[in-house]
Amino acid sequence: MTPTPSVQDSLETVTLAGGCFWGMEELFRQLPGVVDTEVGYTGGHLAQPGYRDVCTGETGHAEALQVKFDPGVLAFAELLKFFFRIHDPTTPNQQGNDRGSQYRSAIFCHSPEQLKVAQEVKDLVEASGQWPRPLVTEIVMAGPFYPAEPEHQDYLQKYPEGYSCHYVRPFQF
Repeated sequence: MTPTPSVQDSLETVTLAGGCFWGMEELFRQLPGVVDTEVGYTGGHLAQPGYRDVCTGETGHAEALQVKFDPGVLAFAELLKFFFRIHDPTTPNQQGNDRGSQYRSAIFCHSPEQLKVAQEVKDLVEASGQWPRPLVTEIVMAGPFYPAEPEHQDYLQKYPEGYSCHYVRPFQF
């Protein structure tokens, strides 16, 4: 469903990394206010990377999820609180069985306001004590985002029994 032009104009985008992008996409797509998701690569130095490039751990890119959302339905801070519930933000370069810098925890912001809110939410989550170790989530301005290959898009919709290490924890922030 394509939003009407007035709704389209009010949408925001954020890019998130928190392990394998398949599981993140599947959980985010279910959130009210999320309009679109796309998996890809960001945060590195290689232009037009592919999955095999990123898997080497030498491109600097993270597997990431670009989320378009309606802030009138889903506030950015609430979206980020959900992000901190579905992955372990205390494990550097690892989520579940996945290891390597491409699986790091990061928030790639698309505006100075997002940068400010992201730091506030990270501080709130850290202070909550829900996670027993310090958060390692990077917060940076977004750079180029390279969509992943078609076989990675909507992966768990195509293969519901596919791999995912993501789940919603009962934390409240």
